[in-house]
Amino acid sequence: MKDKSIRLFIAGDSTAATCPAFEAPMAGWGQMLQDFFTEEIEVCNEAMGGRSSNSFIEEGRLLSIQDRIQPGDYLFIQFGHNDQKSYGTEPYTSYQACLAEYAALAHTKNAFPVFLTSVNRRKFSEDGTLLDTLGDYPDAMRHLAKRLAVPLIDMHVKTKGLYESLGPEASKELFVWLTAGEHPNYPSGLQDDTHFHSSGAVEICRLLIEGIMELPLELKNFIKKTEIRLER
Repeated sequence: MKDKSIRLFIAGDSTAATCPAFEAPMAGWGQMLQDFFTEEIEVCNEAMGGRSSNSFIEEGRLLSIQDRIQPGDYLFIQFGHNDQKSYGTEPYTSYQACLAEYAALAHTKNAFPVFLTSVNRRKFSEDGTLLDTLGDYPDAMRHLAKRLAVPLIDMHVKTKGLYESLGPEASKELFVWLTAGEHPNYPSGLQDDTHFHSSGAVEICRLLIEGIMELPLELKNFIKKTEIRLER
């Protein structure tokens, strides 16, 4: 029997995943999302680093969600970064087929699938505009969402706006850019334009919450009204 909690499952890659303590201050947005919801929502972050939409399925991770997801729960689906790799998918064929499998699973369980286009990597051109490194994957998801009538939050567009509003230098604060000796987990420093600093992951959650509020989802009724702040 389902308890009173509504579960929000996240299927995704390292940009959403919960990072182990030895990787701090690196954090995926899914790691920080619980604080944005009231106690009626339980965030179940199943995202895992290095996974593509197909490898997540092949490893049985979607099957694990299938065993636990119940009517009225949510399944947030965000892949693309690793789908570009050799073990990944092609945007308008195998990628869409995999995404459709996630949506079908949610519908079979009377749960609610939500597609999230990939968050951008931080890569700027000389004129300060963000370069798109994700190819056709965001558009492939948009087209599939329309065809299947699955709600979509366009994190690709939202993160582009955020990074460009900050600019090439200030946007480093969202990511794990550390000088040598700044953090004991990275004694030699790190310059990472893909993975978020914990404070940056909070800002990505703000964009996600904005996207939820823009959709006709009952989930919006459980968003906390207070601001969430996290110092670097």
